[in-house]
Amino acid sequence: PGTPNLNMIRCTDEKLTISKLDQKLYRSGVGMLLYLVKHSRPDISNAVRELSKVLDGASPAAFKEMLRVIKFVLDTKSKGLWIKPDMDNKDEPWDLVCFSDSDYAGDPESRRSVSGFILYVKGVPICWRSKAQRSVTLSSSEAEWVALSEAVKEIMFVQQLLESMKIRVKLPIIVRVDNTGAIFMSKNVTTMNRTKHIDVRTKFVNEFVEDGIIKIVFVESKNNDSDIMTKNLGGDLYSKHSQKLIRDRI
Repeated sequence: PGTPNLNMIRCTDEKLTISKLDQKLYRSGVGMLLYLVKHSRPDISNAVRELSKVLDGASPAAFKEMLRVIKFVLDTKSKGLWIKPDMDNKDEPWDLVCFSDSDYAGDPESRRSVSGFILYVKGVPICWRSKAQRSVTLSSSEAEWVALSEAVKEIMFVQQLLESMKIRVKLPIIVRVDNTGAIFMSKNVTTMNRTKHIDVRTKFVNEFVEDGIIKIVFVESKNNDSDIMTKNLGGDLYSKHSQKLIRDRI
């Protein structure tokens, strides 16, 4: 949906920004897209996040990109969330699987990384997020760890919600990441000096790993579903990752 490798930068020169009328239309268009992201189209999450970065300083290129995403949505309006849980054995505990990813220093203006995750319950995507991290990280492993800790917070909320409804959850809950450094950090409580500033996140996740609630597993980048949440992908990768999220309505 979004142009691959495109990063939005806020335009500060009034001569280069779009008119006030177009600015109003831009905000309205992005608002409509955000509604779709929240309810039925997780596949456009990253493209809309990029558009949201320049709400108060959009350039003609940003306006054109917004129209591109809207056209993509209209061309694929027959698609929606694929909600078909695997309920073959209703007595078995429900399985939760999460994919987590980050785009290290993906924002050329602030050099903040992007966090993204998708959480499946019995094969159905129920939570997804594409969001810029609040602080600058010093390595790709740290960026992945910040994204991982955000995913774990959502996992624990969903687990507690299901258990409050007397629904058993299969443990450990699998979290798939494509960074071996993040996996190493999850298995080693003692951290190096360079990761002390995210020590709280480290202890938070490690606690659930040691208790057997969470299990962090490596997955190749090409098979990481959450890759679609952190960057605009080309056609082939987009089709591969989006088919687990959206399908044509029957």
